[in-house]
Amino acid sequence: MATFKIDTSTAFVFVVVPPAPKLVNKQTGEIAVDRETGARMYTIGLTIADEGEANLYTVSIPETGLSEGLAVGMPVTVTGLKARDWENEFNGQKRHGISFRAVAITSIVPAAVKG
Repeated sequence: MATFKIDTSTAFVFVVVPPAPKLVNKQTGEIAVDRETGARMYTIGLTIADEGEANLYTVSIPETGLSEGLAVGMPVTVTGLKARDWENEFNGQKRHGISFRAVAITSIVPAAVKG
């Protein structure tokens, strides 16, 4: 499947859903891991606003790329954001969509202001 880089250099990006472990299996609670590094994966909800339009994205990110203390409403920078199309079949139904993944999400709020 194709992967596309997303440029957020001119966008305003805010956390709208705090980071949570990305589950492979909701019944067992198994957490997804990065195939290359073995790091636990998380998801975070971001609003990305640029050129008069804002959208909500659920982004997967390795635990090692999460800035400490990310909270709802916090402005952040996103490093290495990519979109990838996907397709699968579940119970005889074909599904498709776009997934988003970043290398790092970093707070742009100074540490003194956070705490």
